[in-house]
Amino acid sequence: MIPVSEALDQLFALVAPLGIEDVPLTQAAGRTLARPLAATRDQPPFPSSAMDGYAVRDADVAPGARLTVVGTAAAGHASDLTVGAGEALRIFTGAPVPGGADRVVIQEDVSRDGDTITLNAKLDAGPYVRPAGGDFRAGAEVSAPRLLGPADLSLLAAMNHATLPCTRKPEVAVIATGDELVMPGETPRPDQIIASNGFGLKALLEQAGARVRLLPVARDTEASLHSTFDLAAGADLVVTIGGASVGDHDLVAGVAGARGMAPAFYKVAMRPGKPLMAGRLGDTAMVALPGNPVSTLVCGTVFLVPMVRAMLGHPPAPAPRYSATLAEDIGANGPREHYMRARVDGDTITPFPRQDSSLLTVIASANALLVRPVGDPARAAGETVDYVLLTAR
Repeated sequence: MIPVSEALDQLFALVAPLGIEDVPLTQAAGRTLARPLAATRDQPPFPSSAMDGYAVRDADVAPGARLTVVGTAAAGHASDLTVGAGEALRIFTGAPVPGGADRVVIQEDVSRDGDTITLNAKLDAGPYVRPAGGDFRAGAEVSAPRLLGPADLSLLAAMNHATLPCTRKPEVAVIATGDELVMPGETPRPDQIIASNGFGLKALLEQAGARVRLLPVARDTEASLHSTFDLAAGADLVVTIGGASVGDHDLVAGVAGARGMAPAFYKVAMRPGKPLMAGRLGDTAMVALPGNPVSTLVCGTVFLVPMVRAMLGHPPAPAPRYSATLAEDIGANGPREHYMRARVDGDTITPFPRQDSSLLTVIASANALLVRPVGDPARAAGETVDYVLLTAR
């Protein structure tokens, strides 16, 4: 068995950032920007009014001053007038501030009679003029790699980019194995169960930025496994679920080996998830996960999501860890790193009393994995521990 950190290093060695494709701005949410982009103009491109009011010279502003209105400027409709001494221009939010003016008096501070305005006795300080380039200048860059969210897309749109260079989404083929599995909605025999692992894993990896193909269940025959592997052609990553141990019906290692898999490692010192295998099939990375449903989601969080992020061009890194205070005492940990299903509320974390790797009800109620290092001693309530967030919720 190898430690989790070494397994991650070897998994990162199996993958590399993928190619770049142009993605329309309207379809770029959740994609990864592959290279920096620079603004093509200043924002705002001109001094603009921050309020509805009157553009004036600051030197003319005094309680009770009377000014002559010489024109109007609205957003998208600049005025070619220049404001002189004793003059004002009616202006609306977002409109270019005319030459000669360096202040906007808000409309609430003005009384108007025809083409004459009188400034109130009490005036807001202003100046309510947004300077040209006050948000960003032409040439300002958005860095990459960057996971694009709503604010990023607004910024890049304002920088005048209609398409964005994004890393291609990794293609992941997921293969569940076992004669005991039937698909949801089918009628199982008394000795069968419903295939569930692939659906949670698909959601987890798609949330991380992958494109996932959930392939038909592979039965416990070499011929069935070979046929399903054939369907995975073209994938950047093949993930099998179940069948990776050493029982008589665990055929994944043998079939993968017959197809030329170069193994990287087998077995990781963790719980759940010990019987995990990885290697390379030609140009395709392969990870064989254990079949217990909780093991699948834990290994997906700890290993597969970081692999997907690395393929998207992000720096290879483990899942982020956070700290919280234990709500109750917990016993000592053993010789494997333990990812305990837990609930974080504010600054406090509570592990669930049942940690069996088959209990979907527990992981569906959890929002975190409390990480117990190898040989970690017993911990008392109030001590600080590390945890990893469960993201596919």
